[in-house]
This record gives sequence, structure tokens and C-alpha cells, in this order.
Amino acid sequence: MGYLYILGCVLFTVYGQLVLKWRMNQQQPLPDGLFDKVFELIKLIMFDPFILSGFVSAFLASLFWMAAMTKFSLSFAYPFMSSAFVIVMFFSVFLFGETLNLYKITGTGLIVAGIIVLSQGYTV
Repeated sequence: MGYLYILGCVLFTVYGQLVLKWRMNQQQPLPDGLFDKVFELIKLIMFDPFILSGFVSAFLASLFWMAAMTKFSLSFAYPFMSSAFVIVMFFSVFLFGETLNLYKITGTGLIVAGIIVLSQGYTV
């Protein structure tokens, strides 16, 4: 069950990042003043259900993370959070047309290799 907690945390994190990027791409640039920026962001959270869902997903990811912490040590579980980087990068290419180059592919490969290495030898 512990791995499902980690998976839930990763998936809710990824959803939140992707939906926030999608909705913010559709907004006008934020105003210059600090007060105006904060006011505009609060309006977006309150009146855009997708942006609100991104915040709710961050909260749910936190709940899943708390549950995962009851099953695994932090030093074991935390590297799995790096898989969110891999998933977000993959979807950002297809959903937002972001570029994929050799550096991103190499970095992603290193992240995956790190997850594999760090997960070896762990006993529940």
C-alpha cells in the first residue's frame, strides 16, 4: 500500500503542475504591482475551477505524502518524487509544445537512474 501512497502523491503533483500551467497560459500577464499581482492570483484561485483543482490536487498530494511517510523512510521515498519531473517533462512536450533536446533527455535519464539506484536494497 505504501507504494500507492507515493504514486498518489506523484500523480496529484503532476496533475496540479500541468493544470496550473495550462490555465496560466490562457491568462493575461500579471500586473506590475505586488498588491495587484496577489489580488489577481487570488481572483484566479477563487473563480477558475481548474486553478482551484490544481490547489486541491496539491493538498491531496500532501495527504498521500503524509501516508507514505508512515510506510517508508524519507531517504527512500523522496527520490520517487523526482519521477514527477519526468512525467511533467513528457506531458509538457505533448500538451504545451515545449522543446525536448539532448540535455533534457540526458537529465531525465539521470533522474530515472538515480531513482533506480536509490531504491535498491530497501526493505519495508
